[in-house]
Amino acid sequence: MERPLLVYTTFPDVDTALSIGESLVREGLIACINVLPGMRSVYAWKGAIERGEEAVGILKTRKGLQEQVQAGLKDRHPYETPVIFFIEPESADAATLDWILGETAGKEP
Repeated sequence: MERPLLVYTTFPDVDTALSIGESLVREGLIACINVLPGMRSVYAWKGAIERGEEAVGILKTRKGLQEQVQAGLKDRHPYETPVIFFIEPESADAATLDWILGETAGKEP
């Protein structure tokens, strides 16, 4: 059976996260995006220490769409090098997994 997949990424702001997330939902690549505003970041970038405010995006999809979701994020993302982590849950509530699979069923890997 297909496994759930969570995708963690960050965006420069909530509107960008919601816009990209909505396009991925409409395409059937993800079932949902949760956007957490107000994250503050300190990071190294091209030899300098930077600070910024970002929004976290947690996307819910299935393992079989990992490559398509990655490509879709990279194509739309405003960052030169977006952070994209794939997190494979050990298990999921059956109804939650059914919902994710149902909402992404039109997309084949």
